[in-house]
Amino acid sequence: MSALPEVSANTFQTDVLQSDKPVLVDFWAPWCGPCRMLAPVVEKLASNTSSVKFVKLNTDENPSLAGQYHVSGIPCLILFKGGQEVDRIVGYVPETAIASMIAKHAVAA
Repeated sequence: MSALPEVSANTFQTDVLQSDKPVLVDFWAPWCGPCRMLAPVVEKLASNTSSVKFVKLNTDENPSLAGQYHVSGIPCLILFKGGQEVDRIVGYVPETAIASMIAKHAVAA
């Protein structure tokens, strides 16, 4: 469904928390309409942004991670830097809002 790599509870530590560059995690679910609307926006940004790693996490398949990061609404984009959450966006937003969040944190990456 997506051009972005999927992460899971098994790979989250290595792929996200231990990444040497910021990681934008798209918390989503297959049944979520706004998630499907946001996916091409995130994929477009991923193809144009090299300073940040982009991944997807299916909340239906990884409910413990969704709970650990207090994801109560999806889509939820969480930006991790140095293994810590530094920003998040909940719900469908335009590309410019996501690009602005990335730019705010990627500068010092």
